[in-house]
Amino acid sequence: RVREAVVSTQSTGEKMPTKSVQVFGRKKTATAVAYTKEGNGMIKVNGVPIDLLEPSALRYKVLEPILLLGKKRFEGVDIRIRVRGGGATARVYAIRQAISKSLVAYYQKFVDETSKKEIKDILLNYDKSMLVADPRRCEPKKFGGPGARAKYQKSYR
Repeated sequence: RVREAVVSTQSTGEKMPTKSVQVFGRKKTATAVAYTKEGNGMIKVNGVPIDLLEPSALRYKVLEPILLLGKKRFEGVDIRIRVRGGGATARVYAIRQAISKSLVAYYQKFVDETSKKEIKDILLNYDKSMLVADPRRCEPKKFGGPGARAKYQKSYR
């Protein structure tokens, strides 16, 4: 979903649309919504800078799109991400997907098609889940067993 906000300039008073896109990333039950607009390279997750993201063990997973594409591509944009649901790992993967998809959408809409294709190819060659959601979900438990597939042990006495 792409959204255009309207911002008024202070000096002339005329309304000018801001260059912005809104994209989501998903993993299991976690959903991350990334709002990308032109700016100076700030990336925040739930109001916290991306460098301070917890758990620290998974911080590199979130930084992968930035490390792959280089800071130069992120210099002209600000990304704000809201994450809800899921566990720590699922949230990290959802954030990572949202960052990747939002940059591709921003470049497609406001920059040129060739640089968008270049970004997309780099991300897809590294990991398909950066741009494509994983459809796997938890299977519900059934009766006659402790889980979705396992059955209780049979006893004859």
